[in-house]
Parts: sequence; C-alpha cells; structure tokens
Amino acid sequence: MPVLNERAYLEHAVRSVLEQQVDGPTELVLALGPSTDGTTALAQRLAAEDDRIRLVDNPAAHIPVGLNAAIRASRFPTVIRVDAHSELAPGYALRALQTLRRTGAANVGGVMRADGRTPFQRAVARLYNSPVGLGGGAYHGGSREGEAESAYLGVMRRDVLEQVGYFDESIRRGEDWELNLRIRQAGHLVWFDPELSVTYWPRESWWRLARQFRATGAWRGELVRRYGRRNGLRYFAPPALVILLGLAALIGILQLTGVLRGLAAVVASLIYLPLIAYALLVVAVSLAPGRRGLRERLWTMAVLPTMHIAWGVGFLAGVFRGARDTVDASRLGDRNTPLP
Repeated sequence: MPVLNERAYLEHAVRSVLEQQVDGPTELVLALGPSTDGTTALAQRLAAEDDRIRLVDNPAAHIPVGLNAAIRASRFPTVIRVDAHSELAPGYALRALQTLRRTGAANVGGVMRADGRTPFQRAVARLYNSPVGLGGGAYHGGSREGEAESAYLGVMRRDVLEQVGYFDESIRRGEDWELNLRIRQAGHLVWFDPELSVTYWPRESWWRLARQFRATGAWRGELVRRYGRRNGLRYFAPPALVILLGLAALIGILQLTGVLRGLAAVVASLIYLPLIAYALLVVAVSLAPGRRGLRERLWTMAVLPTMHIAWGVGFLAGVFRGARDTVDASRLGDRNTPLP
C-alpha cells in the first residue's frame, strides 16, 4: 500500500486489509511517502499494534516506486495491491486467490465502487461509476467475468512480476495499465472478476479533482507516445472535446469581430452542434432519476466537464511534449475531508 497524506483514510483502509481471511500467513507492507498531515505517525502506531504491518520508505512519493519497494520487501508468493484511499470488501482476498487458481491468471482485479460522504464527493463517485464519466474499463462497473485489458489494483503472482520487471518507475500515472500490457505481452492472462469489490473514496474538492485528472491525462498522453494504438479509442474522447472547445472559441471570436461573415460564418457555426449536444448530455446526467439532492445534482454539472476537460488538457500536453515530471499533486497538503 503506497501512502501519502492519508491520515483521515489510512486506519479504515488498513482495517479492511487486516480483516481479510485467507488460508495462510499474510502481511501488509506500507510504503510511506513524506506526508505532512501526521500519516507517518499513524502508520507507525498501527505497525506497533499489529506485527503483520511492515513499513518501508518511499521518499520520492511516486506510486510505482513505493509499490516496487513494498513488493521487494514482502515475503509471500502472491501480491495484493491495495490503496490507502479505498477499502476492501469482506472476502475480497480469499475470492481473489480462488480466482487466480481457477483461471490460471497472472493478475486478477475486480470492480472499483466509488462512494462519497459529501454532495461533491458523491457526485464524483457517481460519475466514476458511470460510463459517461470514466467509462470503458470493466472495473468501473462491468458485470461479465473474463479476460481483461487491465485490472484495478490487482492480485498478482509474484513470479510473473519478477519476470516482467515489476512496475515501471518512470511512469507516474497509468502504471497499472502499462504493467498489465507487459504481463499480457509475456503470454500471461489478466482477469476481471466482478465479484471482487473495492470501495474507493474520490478526491474531496473541485481543485483536487481537477489536478488529479490533469496529471492522469498527461500520463495517458505519455503512454500514447510510448505505445500508440495499444491505447483504446475511449482515451481520445476528452482531448477531442478540448479541441472542439478551442476551435469553437476561436470561431466565436472571428464571428464577433466580423472576420467570419455570411455563408462562411454559418458553416463555421456547425462546430457548436456537438458542444450543444455535450451540454445537453451533462444536464441529462445531472437530472437523471435517483435519490440525489439539489447540491449533488449541481455538483454533477460541474464535475463531469471538469473531469473531461482537465483530463483532455493533460492528455494533449502529454502527447505533444510528454508527461515529463508531471505528478498528481492532489494529495499534497493536509485538507483531506475527515471521516464522519
């Protein structure tokens, strides 16, 4: 478990791991980044209370670096990746191990069920779980078991990780997709089991969400630079939206200043049609039936375009100049929403 500034979430995440029942010994290795909110002290207290918890340092704070440090420090033949911002469902580990044996897969993952505690976080969670929001990956709501492109978090065979060379530490986001690509290229199976469920708590503020998605988009753009068409077509929808918005803004300025007039202005106005359709989609998603209050619906109208536009802007930057040193800074600081 990589950990950075997760004081409000860490104890719940750790408890969900330690309560898993499996046939055999277990350990939990925490890779501690340089937290500023008291997370490290909390982790040290938890480790002192339970000898199954072990601590390793991750001074770089990067997720793949911390994952590799934790994996190398671990002792058992199966590696279960967990997240400090999530909670494993009861029976998760046992079911995953059974699925590994039953399918012969190298990596098994399940469904990421996002949840929220505030109207904003619930709006984000709903869009995480919707094909309109993050869509495409089976782990965002798939129901059919079978071979998969990638796996959320992942329950992995250690010998396969050693064979393919662990996580690529030069990748800051999307490291799981890239690892699963190498696993599949090595001839192994990646498997999706919808009976596996992990509760994920999204970012707690609009600014944190935008920073997270911009960084994630930048690294997906970097992965497109490295691996080209192996990336699914769904990754190109948000940057297409950003390009349309840019063209529409330019055409609007030319029309207002009189540079575009007459028939040319009418033809150019066709650029607005897909954007109008997108705006109607945002409204429709926000007003869709369900037990949601007014604040959550209003946040949905703001969150959906934020996710798409921030991701798309990051993606275009990543494609054209590379992700470089882009990091997800949304966990920096100590203003995570406390648990109730």
